[in-house]
Amino acid sequence: MGSFCLLRSRCLPRQVGLPLVMHRQYSLDISAQLLRTQGYVNGQWINAPSTFPVLDPATGEQIAKVADCGPAEAKLAVDAAYKAFYFWKQHTAKERSVLLRKWYDLLTLNKEDLAKLITFECGKPMKESLGEIAYAAGFLEWFSEEARRVYGDVVPSAAKDRKILLLKQPVGVASIITPWNFPSAMITRKAGAALAAGCTVVVKPAEDTPLSALALAELASQAGIPAGVFNVVPCSREKTPSVGTVLCTDPLVGKVSFTGSTATGKILLKHAADTVKRVSMELGGHAPFIVFDSADVDKAVAGAMNSKFRNSGQTCVCSNRFLVQSRIHDRFIEKLGKAMDAELRLGHGSDPNTTQGPLINVRASEKVEHQVMDAVSRGAKVLRGGKRLDGSFHQPTLLADVTTDMLCTREETFGPLLPVIRFSTEAEALAIANASHVGLAGYFFSQDVSQIWRVAENLEVGMVGVNEGLLSTPEASFGGVKQSGLGREGSKYGIEEYLDVKYMCFGGLTP
Repeated sequence: MGSFCLLRSRCLPRQVGLPLVMHRQYSLDISAQLLRTQGYVNGQWINAPSTFPVLDPATGEQIAKVADCGPAEAKLAVDAAYKAFYFWKQHTAKERSVLLRKWYDLLTLNKEDLAKLITFECGKPMKESLGEIAYAAGFLEWFSEEARRVYGDVVPSAAKDRKILLLKQPVGVASIITPWNFPSAMITRKAGAALAAGCTVVVKPAEDTPLSALALAELASQAGIPAGVFNVVPCSREKTPSVGTVLCTDPLVGKVSFTGSTATGKILLKHAADTVKRVSMELGGHAPFIVFDSADVDKAVAGAMNSKFRNSGQTCVCSNRFLVQSRIHDRFIEKLGKAMDAELRLGHGSDPNTTQGPLINVRASEKVEHQVMDAVSRGAKVLRGGKRLDGSFHQPTLLADVTTDMLCTREETFGPLLPVIRFSTEAEALAIANASHVGLAGYFFSQDVSQIWRVAENLEVGMVGVNEGLLSTPEASFGGVKQSGLGREGSKYGIEEYLDVKYMCFGGLTP
């Protein structure tokens, strides 16, 4: 098997209190079979009239040029998926299960190469990228098992001459539109459920991270998933609106599943409304992280580090607003600052010492800088970091004396900014935490059992971490309330998003 090797050298920025990443070469050395740059439609690798570049966010250098699919290629993919649907849904649940399990096995076998792709196109440290591949594979494993557990119902009838049956059937073609921050796991979380249910899919990956999606397509082909069942149409930022329009409006599409911003989700919902499609939307978050006086401070600090700085703060369930009760506020801040000094290291994700990679692009780094400047102008104090560095890097930043009028407490950051708000009472903390139009995840630390029940039930979010900063797992439901979206992914409920319930009345029976 051949391999592809890309070498680059770059001096990465220095952060105060963190070591300098010296000049060195960073090598993307993976199997040539997994570095795909064409679209994948109906089991074939296809070209497009033009290409777009994929950049390493740590260096700004080009990794590859990828086919820039447009509306025509998107329509081809939808047509292929629609044709394949009538073949795929006839597979037994066990047959679909076996193929998904083979796909899972191949992800696990190729985890190192898949993780390297994530690191080079997304910027994650390798340890986190390997964790994402395990997470991504876990959804294929989970839904390979759930494929055989799609149960209907037999309902007792009020009439003696009839039987009532409720059948579950796949909705059809699913358009899957995914973000860049989890370029593998967001695809398998959706596609695993869809394929298990008997649906076929067309994936539109984020323009920043198409290589991971195309590698998944290669492994799906190797696993024996039939042509047309799993399709990928990469495209540039410029073509995204026109491709998205096809995927959300084509009458052959029965379902749209999207993970991304609330603003974009609203646009896609409007598109899908014209043909009344089923939709799943996992949208923006603005997670509160509350530390009560009764909390174990060391555990709360560890939870804060995990929740805030994973993927440099670029996850939809990252804590965004840190609320710390007055009595332990100063102790928490002190311990947190020391943990940041000890544990966070900026650099290229392929360097084993790196814990904090770049943000996805310069715009993301500028957004963090803008929020820091706004907070400081309103009286916040910078205790750690605070600076935007070269390219897409930003120092992990700790702010104290934060108030609720500051931009960082009103907008999702998606970066390594940790603002701390002091509060006095439980009611005050809940009021601040719930004062948001979104409600994806929330976290709190407490050792008071009664308080744990009260706060967990009163936080207006779809997921709650109690004394825990990491909560995502294939076995649990993932989704939010308010404007954080519609529907659930993962868990036994994830497959239901791709199923219709059909009522069958079997009459004329002899009692």
